[in-house]
Amino acid sequence: MLPMPNVSPAGPPMAASPLTVAVLEIDAYASSLGWDQPARLFALVDTDRLRTQEPGLAAQLGLEDPSSSVAALTPIEQDELPPGTALDDFLATIAWPDAVVGCAMTVERLMLPPSAEASVPEKLSDKQLTAWVAKHPDRQEVRMTVAVLRDGARESAVRLREKDSPTEVLTGAGLVPGLAEALAATFES
Repeated sequence: MLPMPNVSPAGPPMAASPLTVAVLEIDAYASSLGWDQPARLFALVDTDRLRTQEPGLAAQLGLEDPSSSVAALTPIEQDELPPGTALDDFLATIAWPDAVVGCAMTVERLMLPPSAEASVPEKLSDKQLTAWVAKHPDRQEVRMTVAVLRDGARESAVRLREKDSPTEVLTGAGLVPGLAEALAATFES
């Protein structure tokens, strides 16, 4: 496991849930790396439990002081995803230990507005559809950060490349349902 460096997001809403705070922290971290990055996977662990059970890792992450105000969930970046492996295939191989209370992923994609759906040519292969979207004048580059907890809670953050600012990040539980489902499946035994 690779620890994620502490990156302070612009600030979550005052009443943000621990999962929302974690998603925004991961979004800020991904933003600090710039665009055109590979997908990144994170384990989410309970910060207090991490301090107790893994004091060395907690110290490495700057979380050793229990009196400091830190988030309830700590994201820990995992090893890079294998190149050339489809995301669904990769996620199907994941099994988390009990200490992991949730997981999150950042991915960059091209998206089209709903108004473009009517103009999608029929019977395109996935490769052809990807090429068609890449050439569409209304395409948008987005970074999606999606997190799920074992208990079923979900949260997402979506950032447009053309509006790359912490104040322009859209959050919500149902923004990227397909990826949330795939991440939730990693906790099924």
